[in-house]
Amino acid sequence: MKKNIKKDQFITLDRNHVWHPFTQEATAPDPIPIISASGATLHAADNKKYLDLISSWWLTTHGHTHPKIAKAIAKQAKQLEQVIFAGFTHKPAVTLATNLIKILPKNLTRVFFSDNGSTSVEVALKMARQFYLNKGEKRDKFLAFEGGYHGDTVGAMSVGETTGFFNPFKPMLFPVDTIPFPQTWINDEDVEIKEQKALLELDKYLKQNKNQCAAVIIEPLVQGASGMRMCTPKFMQKMAEKVKQAGILLICDEVMTGFGRTGEMFASNKANINPDIICLSKGLTAGFMPLSVTVCTQEIYKGFLSASFDKAFAHGHSFTANSLSCSAAVASLKLFKTEKTFKKIAKIQKIHKQRLTPLLKHEKIEKPCITGSIAALNFKTKDPGYTSTIAPKLKEFFIKRGLLIRPLGNVLYLIPPYCISNADLHRAWDGIEAALLEMDY
Repeated sequence: MKKNIKKDQFITLDRNHVWHPFTQEATAPDPIPIISASGATLHAADNKKYLDLISSWWLTTHGHTHPKIAKAIAKQAKQLEQVIFAGFTHKPAVTLATNLIKILPKNLTRVFFSDNGSTSVEVALKMARQFYLNKGEKRDKFLAFEGGYHGDTVGAMSVGETTGFFNPFKPMLFPVDTIPFPQTWINDEDVEIKEQKALLELDKYLKQNKNQCAAVIIEPLVQGASGMRMCTPKFMQKMAEKVKQAGILLICDEVMTGFGRTGEMFASNKANINPDIICLSKGLTAGFMPLSVTVCTQEIYKGFLSASFDKAFAHGHSFTANSLSCSAAVASLKLFKTEKTFKKIAKIQKIHKQRLTPLLKHEKIEKPCITGSIAALNFKTKDPGYTSTIAPKLKEFFIKRGLLIRPLGNVLYLIPPYCISNADLHRAWDGIEAALLEMDY
């Protein structure tokens, strides 16, 4: 009883003082108080357990409260918790930058630290524009792909306007050009037609804007927030080649796809492309601490070197290269080797294919797709999209069964922590099959 009273008081205080993200506070159910977590499981205040099948918004890689990462953070906290990164440096930041350069596409050599995915994109956009300004070229245009989502700050919103998430803020956004994204799925017969159309649009754009465009930005292989929309490595390669030939910078936003999600460390690796700038966050610290990096080529870095401060990159954050966050990231990268993480990801992908294959012709689903640890399918509805009325129904259905699955409108997806057991992942798919059988919508 005492636990329940504490829980009720906890929720009341939350309701009185807290404002939750991506939530309509007037209609949303009470938030679920989580008091601890381990592996792929969240432990609630009422002793219920929830299987985390979205890696807590695509953050958790090796599992919640991994002891080796927790130990690394605790050790660093006793030595140095924070120091201004302008004019100073420290071992965790240098170690992390060095280790990242070893595993990123070889042309990427300079690491700029910031706080989160949105700011890593802001950094990339500002970096690209000033790079050309420093060369005496005024390039004000950016090219993005329809449906791309890159974060919630103004620059990131501007290059992600086509998602439809940012309508209240349109007057604040700067103009961005867009071309089609050739979304594909399992047994998609029209993929080549869509890719050809997108590439023709790209050719046309590059011809007309070659000297005005600073950069092309894309979420490689998977557009996350707009519904786990996937494209092929083949398209990525052709697109990257055309952008490079036009002398325009290519930005890969791997905030979601980085650190193993697509089956390789980075989607850029899987697509066999070399972006000029890459944006990383989320899985960077395995979900423990806020941190992001924007990594660029040596050519871009050199473009800011001058005797005059006017050409310096005047951008920074209070917690730039926070030592605790960097320590978490260093520890996380080690675990990819010591815990044979990519074998775990291959196992997850195998189970995804095993369970999704029998559902491919199910009358209630469409556009099924898998890449690495990510599996997604669309529930057929009369109101598809992020605001689909089926979303809260699906979320409630799964929560009652102890499954944290947060649909993107009518799109149902799984991105579990890599530590998830076979049994737990099968349990998630059992839940999806139950939803298809039991839900009347």
